[in-house]
Formats: sequence, structure tokens, C-alpha cells
Amino acid sequence: MVYDKDLRWEKISEKHIVKNRWIDMRELTYKMPNGDVMGPFYNYSRKNYSVIVARDEDGNFVCVRQFRQGIGCVTTEFPAGGIERADGREYGGDAPGTEDTLSAAQRELLEETGYVSDKWTFLMKIPSDATVADNYAYLYFADECRRVAGQDLDSTEFLDVTTLTGSDLDVLIAEGHFEQAMHVLAYQLVKDRGLI
Repeated sequence: MVYDKDLRWEKISEKHIVKNRWIDMRELTYKMPNGDVMGPFYNYSRKNYSVIVARDEDGNFVCVRQFRQGIGCVTTEFPAGGIERADGREYGGDAPGTEDTLSAAQRELLEETGYVSDKWTFLMKIPSDATVADNYAYLYFADECRRVAGQDLDSTEFLDVTTLTGSDLDVLIAEGHFEQAMHVLAYQLVKDRGLI
């Protein structure tokens, strides 16, 4: 935009606090538009990921339940997972050899739930948390999903598959029991676009 230059911060320093295969956590100092220097600010890199609003052939939503260490509880959410990089790093965005976002979504749906779909709709690419992270979420809707296999989980994944009616899902969201913000956004986009 034309007026961005009046709002941009100038990065003065950057220190990597933790940088390994899994994450790049940084401490940054910036010069503000008024000339003041402020810091520290903290920022991290994680890999991009996909979120799949999956509806089965009966009109129910395919969800997973799993422990989320950030909030210390078991959540109900849509299938989701990282977009794989050719270099094996668990952070950083697009790079040569990065998995196609739709392929990643299809793979994650199958691995986590055993479901597949022939009807995919791309909803949005959006920053995961623009305040502190540089990764993006790719939101998809998969309709008329059918179960073709069992789960094929990673060694760190412990999750159960469940199906919910739209009414059940609406109640969970309204009561604050569907705790993933990007998942709520994806569901709302599906509803707003008249896909369900």
C-alpha cells in the first residue's frame, strides 16, 4: 500500500535465541516510525501448515481430538498439519522442494483420519499469528469425504477421530470449546461462502 512507509519499523538488531531443526526463535530490536528504538521483541519461525474443514458423505464434520501443550488440554479441532520441506526443517516458509499445499492437506486428512475427498476448495492463505510468527496457514474445505483407511500417525501424534453435526460444531464454537482460531476461521469461511 502507498502509506505503508509511514508505518514500517526498521530492524536494528536480530539475535537467534534458539535455532535448530524445529524452530528459529529470535530477539529483535526496531526503530519505530517516530525514531524511537524499542526492544526486545520476540519472533519465531515454524513451518507453514494446512487446516482442513472436512465434511463426510452424511454431512457430518470429521474432527480430531488431541492434547495441545500450549493450552495444556485436549482439544477438538479439524485435521491439520505441516507442509513438508525438502530439507527436513520444521520452520520456514516456501523453499525449493516444499510440498504443494493441496497435496499436504490431502495427505494430512488421510494420515490423521483415514478419510479422502474428491471435492476440495481452497479457502485462504493467512498468517498464523502475525504478531509473533512468520508462518502461514492454508485453509481448505474437503466435501463428501469417505473413509478408506485407518490412521497413519507420526510417533508424536495421539489423536482420536470423531464426527460432529453442524449444530454440535456451532455449539462447541459458541461455548469456546473449539479452541483453534484458524480452524474456527476456516469453518466460518465455509459457511459464509455457502459451501455448506
